[in-house]
Amino acid sequence: MSLMKTLLGASAALALSSAASVAEPGLIIDLGGKFDKSFNESAYTGAQQWIKDTGGSYKETELQSEAQREQSMRRMAESGANPVVVLGFANGSTLEAVAPDYPETMFTIVDMVVDQPNVQSIVFREEQGSFLVGVLAAMASKTNTVSFVGGMDVPLISKFACGYAQGVKAVTPDAKVIVNMTGTTPSAWNDPVKGAELTRSQISQGSDVVYAAAGGTGIGVLQAAADEGVLSIGVDSNQNHLHPGSVLTSMTKRVDNAVYEAFTSFNDGTFAPGLKVMGLNNDGVGYALDSNNAELITPSMKATVDEAAQKIISGEISVHDYASDGKCPAY
Repeated sequence: MSLMKTLLGASAALALSSAASVAEPGLIIDLGGKFDKSFNESAYTGAQQWIKDTGGSYKETELQSEAQREQSMRRMAESGANPVVVLGFANGSTLEAVAPDYPETMFTIVDMVVDQPNVQSIVFREEQGSFLVGVLAAMASKTNTVSFVGGMDVPLISKFACGYAQGVKAVTPDAKVIVNMTGTTPSAWNDPVKGAELTRSQISQGSDVVYAAAGGTGIGVLQAAADEGVLSIGVDSNQNHLHPGSVLTSMTKRVDNAVYEAFTSFNDGTFAPGLKVMGLNNDGVGYALDSNNAELITPSMKATVDEAAQKIISGEISVHDYASDGKCPAY
């Protein structure tokens, strides 16, 4: 009996070890919905690609209100999900409080830094990718007036706007860059009607290229630009296909890569808490070129923007990060 118990105990331990090595990860999708065709959808796409490549499965929660943030994190951790990927800067303070209660659970937060021993913080150099699409906007503009529609008025979105303005003015120093934010609450991420209104107002002021960094609100921006016959620029996900021939390009923010790598690294034993920065040098940001916008990007435009990208990577061009001091040298 003693031998049998020993064998059974060894088998159980082996089974637990095996289960732990292929833990089921979790994904908490922020307000705005997983099919926002932007930030959240990029994360969802990364999770789906992980399933396709590994045959694994993951747990998913989609936030419907601010009140669900803490409850969702705790429930996900208590369900055994590992790691738990949390999307959005607005979850930062909540995760700061929740993570210490689940020391065996690894968390990844995207777009915020949380200093806890079991948290991996992933931030992006949005200003770098935005600089590139600003270069393209300036080269495509016929009026020397371009614009930007942001979602919630927070420093993160000002990083996009400031990088964009720097790219525009690197090409056309006297260009006009109009900047508007949709609102000051989380509803600003999902208000396509307001996005369209802001876009039409900017067009009335001469803008002929409009860059949206506004989550689901950006869908209204791209639609209004297409309706009015001007160019738009998408964000986060490649949005070129939404209005082929009207979307000049998209500033790709590879949240999909961040989610995929978090899921993968935990199961292969390379998951590392701490800060991870994703920029041009590690395929964290970029611009989208495909069959939907190929005719809009001339060889000269492509050569210029690719040269700018290499200069940013080498350090020859330094793009100011608005979040570092709350200032933008371009406006």
